[in-house]
Formats: sequence, C-alpha cells, structure tokens
Amino acid sequence: MSAKTSSTASLNERAQTALNDNFLRNAVKFTTERLRTNKVTATDELGNWEEWREQGRQIRLHTIAHLDYYLSLFVNNVRALGGHVHFASDAKEAIEITMKIVKEKHTRSVVKSKSMLSEEVHINQVFEQHGIEVVETDLGEYIIQLAGETPSHIIIPAIHKNKEQVAELFSNVAGKRLPADTAVLAGFARSKLREKFLEAEIGMTGCNFAIAETGSIALFSNEGNARMVSTVPKTQITFMGMERIIPSLEDLEVMATLLPRAATGQKLTVYMSLINGPRRSDDSDGPEELHVVIIDNGRSKQLGDPEFQEVLNCIRCGACLNACPVYRHVGGHAYGWVYSGPIGAVLTPLLHEDKELANASSLCGACYEACPVKIPLHDMLVYQRRRNVEEALTKKAEQLGMKAFKFISSNHRLFRRILRISQLGQKPFVKGGVISAKIGPLKGWNTYRYAPKLAQHSFRDTWKALDTELQFELQEMGPEMKERLADILKKRGNTHESQ
Repeated sequence: MSAKTSSTASLNERAQTALNDNFLRNAVKFTTERLRTNKVTATDELGNWEEWREQGRQIRLHTIAHLDYYLSLFVNNVRALGGHVHFASDAKEAIEITMKIVKEKHTRSVVKSKSMLSEEVHINQVFEQHGIEVVETDLGEYIIQLAGETPSHIIIPAIHKNKEQVAELFSNVAGKRLPADTAVLAGFARSKLREKFLEAEIGMTGCNFAIAETGSIALFSNEGNARMVSTVPKTQITFMGMERIIPSLEDLEVMATLLPRAATGQKLTVYMSLINGPRRSDDSDGPEELHVVIIDNGRSKQLGDPEFQEVLNCIRCGACLNACPVYRHVGGHAYGWVYSGPIGAVLTPLLHEDKELANASSLCGACYEACPVKIPLHDMLVYQRRRNVEEALTKKAEQLGMKAFKFISSNHRLFRRILRISQLGQKPFVKGGVISAKIGPLKGWNTYRYAPKLAQHSFRDTWKALDTELQFELQEMGPEMKERLADILKKRGNTHESQ
C-alpha cells in the first residue's frame, strides 16, 4: 500500500485493502507472533517483570510530571558540552530549522538512522524537493524508502515485505538481477550504504532517550547504522520528541532493560550509543557540530490532561502492535499515518486529527498487558470514542441506533418485547446455529465471521427457574452450612451499610 493511498483513503477502505492481502496478513501474523514469543522468553528469564514494568512506569510518570525542569536541565547540559539546541513548536518549524542548517553546510547528501519523528514531519520529502539526496540507513527503512512507502511497524518498518520483493527493489538500484538470498541482499545494502556514509555532509538521527543530568543522547540500534550516522558525517542533527527524556543514567539502565525485551525479546540491544556533545580534540571520531531539534508538534497539548498525559510515557518499543489483534490482521498502513497499532490509534487522533482511528481496536486490553511502562491505551481509546460522540463525529446511523438502544433498554417491558420479536424475526436467517447473512448492520461483521443467534430463552426468562433451584438447594443445606451462609451474608450487609 503506497503512502498516498494510505493517507487519502478512509479507515474502512484501508482496512479492506489490507484484509484482502493474504501475504500481508500472513507476514504480519508470523513476525508479531515470533516477537511475542521471544518477549515472553526474555521477560521470564529476567524475572520480576511486573516490578520492572512498574519501575519504568514510575520513571516516565515522574519525568513527564516535571518535564519543564528536566528539559531545561538537558538543554543546559547539551550547550555546556558544545552542542546546539533548537525548539520547534510544530513540523513546519522543525523543517525550517533543519533546512537552515542544511543550507549553511552546503549539503548535497544526508544519511539517516531510523527516526519515527522524522517520518512525522516528512523531512525526507522536503530534502528531495530541494535536490538533496537523503538515504535511510536502517535496512528496513532503506527497503521501504526504495518502495516509496511509509513504515508498517515502529521497529520493523518492512514487516510486510518478503525476500523476492526486496530483491526486486535492490536489483533496480544495482542495475543487475540480484537473487532472493538474505546474505546477498544484506551484503549489497551494506556495501551501498557504506558509500553513502562517506559521502554525506550531514547525519540525522532520532533519539531513544535524552538523559537530563548529563546532556547525553542515547541511541538503540541492532545494525550499527546509527553509530555510523553519528560519527562519520561532520554535522549531526538529532530530532527529539520533547517527551523523550529521562532524569539520569540510572534510569537509562531500567529503560535499556525494558525496551529490547518488550520490542524484540532481546536481552540487550546490539548497539547502544551515548552521544555527549560534538567531537572534542582528543576524540577519535564524532561530528564537529551537533544540533538537537526538540519538537513539540502537538505533544504539549496532552500535558495536564488526566485522560491522555500518560501517552507521553511511550518508549516506542512496538510491543502493543505485536499484541494487538487488529494490527495483526491489517498491518501498519491501514492506520494511515506514521504510528500504527494501539499507540497509533491513540496518538494519531491527538497529533494528526484522524479521530476515526479510535475505532480500530477491540478494547481487549492486550496492549496494556504488553506495554513495558503500563500505558492504559485501551482506556484512552474509550476516552477518544467518548469525545467523538460528544463532538458529534460519529455517523448519523450510529447516533440514531444508540439513542434507540437507550430508549429501549431503559424500559424493561419494552426491552423484553423487542427481544421476543427479534428471537422470532431471526429464524429465517439462522443456519447451523449462527447468522451468516450479510445484511444491514451485520454486513461488516459477517464478511469475516458469523454472528451468534439470539438465545431462545434470555437470562431474564430463565432467572425464575434458577432462583427456584437455588432456593431448593438452600433448603437442603445442613444447619451448620445454613449458619455459616447466614453469617457471611450478615457480614456483607454490615460492610455495605458502613460504606
């Protein structure tokens, strides 16, 4: 699915396209299941995983609650180390700041390590419009850049591509046919990207964590490309979301334990780099200039919001995507913007105004259980749905349907009559104990599954018989059992009265 198609189509259209792509669904399912299995193994080996999660949550809660203090401390320390710090209120300002630096350096070539924030502000398109070559050096990002697509997963951008597709993309660059062999394709990418590292005037990185007490930037990578991007070019630009900060190096130890295990099931990230300002006279490598662009782009609007402030705790591990049944069926492009899965369904409406994404969830809570810092994403999706209703953004048919349900369910006699009518009216459509007809509001559901038929007898209908049976069982109790039960009921009554 192209970036253009993804951004212009509706959620239902994007989801339909993904659901009809069997290869995509199988590839996403296979990879996410493997990541989830690896995570379970890694967290079990670590032990006390829930305690680690709680510690991570407390660090993020504390940091976001005192974000102004820690940002100020970080900025002062970066500048003391010789780095330059810029603040961008939105994507437009981030682009203006970046292009000013690029023009001052007479830049012809830029190499980048993976940065979701750079995808968020569309910096690659801006570079290309100004005739500047920009090359993604993360293998997955490099693949989707050649394909003209956006990432399909936060940590595995090309999760939806197979070896044959990658071989075709690389063959176009190589000018010759390359075999669909992993070693050959990786070797080609490695040799091609090495040339780009040496040619580039500017290296661009994201920021996994910024450490306030030292002014350091922490980069996590499994390929080493981030280290090349941040050491070979003379100038480094780091895009940093304003929330990507932690107080100390001790806190980084916690995050370095949580993130790789939650993301890929690794005990440690292969490469973890700490950048402490530009290159000094006795350093063997590093950039001569370091520019840190701290970007808001809607994040500050969540500060002080009791329903959504915790979304800023996210450490971008992608664990919620791997756990989400919706993501596993439709992949990342169905979400229509940079961020996908449960975190995307929450972030995108907050930062990008695509509010229909709140419906892209089963509200099962698997995302919360997977999140290493316990962000209640399922609750936030409910809050967003409520806001959509309050702002009258839901479909007219849904609004009328819910009003009708409210009217019917608030009158128990009417509710029972409607239920009996429905039990009779469903008979022509029931086959094999289920309703498979694709009609009316059942069309969307029954396209991929069957709806259960209404029970012949409702719970209300059977309650009298159940109550009689229960009373009979109580009468058959011995005196000691009756006395114990009476004592329990008495205690419960006293408890409720005291409350």
